[in-house]
Amino acid sequence: MASTTSSDTKAVSSKCRLAEIVQYKCDIEVGKRSEPQVHCWPVPRIFRICPGRPAVELTRFVEMDMSTGEISLPSDASQQLPKGKPWRDIARYDEKVAVSTGEKA
Repeated sequence: MASTTSSDTKAVSSKCRLAEIVQYKCDIEVGKRSEPQVHCWPVPRIFRICPGRPAVELTRFVEMDMSTGEISLPSDASQQLPKGKPWRDIARYDEKVAVSTGEKA
């Protein structure tokens, strides 16, 4: 992962850290001889990880220099960043309906 500047780390709490994973998006194309060819492209994803809190994806909020890999957060990032919820606090829609109707999910 690329380094961040001190102003970047202030925007994300000093106890939090940024982490990067690279996923790949692949497409299958049929070649000239009807042979399948797989073409893949890297898709970097950036997360904020804070102790005792769920990780939050920041990919769409960060500015990334693809030639150097350096990332930076905009100065107003703290106002834009999404809030994460632990999985135990997520209720699926069918569970809510079952509870309100008295049915078993």
